[in-house]
Amino acid sequence: MLERHHLHILRAIKEQGSITAAAERLYLTQSAISHAMKKLESQLGIRLWQKSGRQLHFTQAGEYLLTLSERMLPQFEHAEQQLKQFAQGQRGTLRIGMECHPCYQWLLKVVEPFLHQWPDVDVDVKQKFQFGGLGALFGHEIDVLVTPDPLLKPGIEYVSVFDYELVLVTHHQSALAAFDYVEPNQVTQDVLITYPVDQSRLDVFTQFLAPAHCAPRKHKTIETTDIMLQMVAAGRGIAALPKWLAQEYQQRLNLHILRMGEQGIHKAIHLGIREEKRDDYIDDFIIKARDISLDHGNQVS
Repeated sequence: MLERHHLHILRAIKEQGSITAAAERLYLTQSAISHAMKKLESQLGIRLWQKSGRQLHFTQAGEYLLTLSERMLPQFEHAEQQLKQFAQGQRGTLRIGMECHPCYQWLLKVVEPFLHQWPDVDVDVKQKFQFGGLGALFGHEIDVLVTPDPLLKPGIEYVSVFDYELVLVTHHQSALAAFDYVEPNQVTQDVLITYPVDQSRLDVFTQFLAPAHCAPRKHKTIETTDIMLQMVAAGRGIAALPKWLAQEYQQRLNLHILRMGEQGIHKAIHLGIREEKRDDYIDDFIIKARDISLDHGNQVS
């Protein structure tokens, strides 16, 4: 009774907010969608949504099928993409999920030799996930998850790639530039610039500021590393970055690097992969990722 096009309809309604908009998205008529879903409801003997004026609310059964659609449709779509690539003589696509905003420079060093080694494999980098990175990995939306915060779950294996220290970066003429390390109470009058990540997942808050019951004067988010550090160089705030990345910009922008606390905050980047039979190019990517980290130890330590 339940067919793939039903899942497409539910996902489109959720994403577009109405049956009319979903019909436009799917190139169907509104009546065609209504007829298909009413027939399914009749066969199942249960309502999938209810209307309140112009608002549409999914029932518990509808929410269940919506969750199913968000998990299954990406797998169908990936399978079709893979089969199409096979038909064209390609091996497939390596889909990399990023939970580490500043890791793109490192990733480029891995991707370049990988593409030369595997000319019949494409690379796709994804950063925004429906369920978060781990959910995307479980849902087969990605093949490899790059993360500094591995969540241990059955069926997922993590490979440690490199260690690094999280540091604060300030302008070389700021008051903080007189120190090699700072305590949380020394930055309460500063504007803290970070990547647009929830505070619960930012180590500068969870491991440095929050335990000391401190907070910056203002928290500002910026997506790109270049703009973030231009702001810091202009005296507009301080930023939390991996030390290896901060060192790449230090000389050019006259930045000063500060350890967070006397001992510092030490982290590691991990690659998350599903515990299952994998394509050989995925295993080769993991090997290259570890090799690049060893070859560039001074840059990622």
